[in-house]
Amino acid sequence: MKALITGATSGLGKAMAEILSKKGWELILTGRNSEALKELQKSLKTNVYTVTCDLSKPQNAYKLYKVCRKHSIDLLINNAGFGVFGYFGETSLKSELDMINVNITSLHILTKLFLRDFLRHNRGRIINIASGAGFMTGPKLSGYYASKNYVVRLSLAIAEELKHLKTNVKISVFCPGPIDTKFNERAGVSFSIKPKSAEYMAEYALEKAFSNKTVIIPTFTMKIGVALSKIFPEKIVAPVVFHIQNKKSVRK
Repeated sequence: MKALITGATSGLGKAMAEILSKKGWELILTGRNSEALKELQKSLKTNVYTVTCDLSKPQNAYKLYKVCRKHSIDLLINNAGFGVFGYFGETSLKSELDMINVNITSLHILTKLFLRDFLRHNRGRIINIASGAGFMTGPKLSGYYASKNYVVRLSLAIAEELKHLKTNVKISVFCPGPIDTKFNERAGVSFSIKPKSAEYMAEYALEKAFSNKTVIIPTFTMKIGVALSKIFPEKIVAPVVFHIQNKKSVRK
């Protein structure tokens, strides 16, 4: 069995790689930091192939797919992603476009290309990493929340299509709350809510995905938050999210 994990150099992606390697999976790991990839490769027990890849450039998603085709991938984990914090009128347009390319465009490309292969072989699994943010509007993380809404809706639509196709191919979307990763560092903020460990979240996500659960929401707090976001109107939810975002301190 062989898995491709994007954004594998730290956090959730790294934790998933470690768990899958212990279970005997061969891995293809991607990230922007080639040294971090090499260090992770050395620490794992199974065969690991690394690809230094910046998915903020969509052409690299196509290149990654071409590299991986010969490896007969069984599991795709679209984990790469980041956020940009601040008022929409003040944040960097370049940073936001890079974020959209990573969180949406490259994820879309890889999901479609690998899904086509999986359907041809009537086997395979995709895990798209979204967020609890994918069910809400997110002032001061507007682009990030919007991108994760895209990931949630895309994954749910594909899941419904797969049911009607009566295929063995499966897709899950993981929608966590705060995780102890480098997300805060890249977004430029310190979150006020204590995050869960990447190891806990990775174990939870993989367990539920292999149980064929489509929407995976860990922790009681996140489940309640998502449920309430569906019950209450936007004019109530958006100000609450804004208040939560305002409690985040900006890194200097």
